[in-house]
Amino acid sequence: MLEANNITKKYGDVEVLKNISIKIKENELISIVGASGAGKTTLLQILGTLEHPDSGEYILNSQKPFELSPKQLAKFRNEQIGFVFQFHQLLPEFTALENAILPALIRGDLKTDAEKRAKEIFKFLNLNQRDTHKPSQLSGGEQQRVAVARSLINQPKVVLADEPSGNLDTKNSEELHQLFFDLRENFGHTFIIVTHNEHLASISDRKLEMADGKFI
Repeated sequence: MLEANNITKKYGDVEVLKNISIKIKENELISIVGASGAGKTTLLQILGTLEHPDSGEYILNSQKPFELSPKQLAKFRNEQIGFVFQFHQLLPEFTALENAILPALIRGDLKTDAEKRAKEIFKFLNLNQRDTHKPSQLSGGEQQRVAVARSLINQPKVVLADEPSGNLDTKNSEELHQLFFDLRENFGHTFIIVTHNEHLASISDRKLEMADGKFI
């Protein structure tokens, strides 16, 4: 489903990724752990096609995204990959529902279709009473669930999460972690999660540890 072979990345003279290779099956939930500076976020950005590797091969859903044109790559990313970030990245002037449907509108979906799909996701995420609330009116856990809904709106094959519970308290962290498993069980998503949360890492299908730009 996802395969990266001998990925390297430098920033100036600093070699951040050193011949990284990884294979992930469909419907897996993978945690990537390691100290700050190990290269976890850089790897996640490359898997999400937000950064280009200096060398190596990357295949997602039988396609080589880095061989696409910039316009084709943006379309591929929008349709195939969902993102969840630590600090939600919600637009404060938009409602929860408006934030959630943005990737679908960018793809060109009708607003009515996108809203219908978002409301179904909101119901699953226990957000169905928060449609019209703006981010400032939501708790931290609710904001992160809106971010999860946004990541799912285009029904991507893989969801990449960078420290998704890093800004949440223990209760909301545990609920978010369980949510990932529930989503995988009900909708078949593949999750790749960079985390410092040892509990999440321990219950994942696989825990991959990075140090000094490589897997240990």
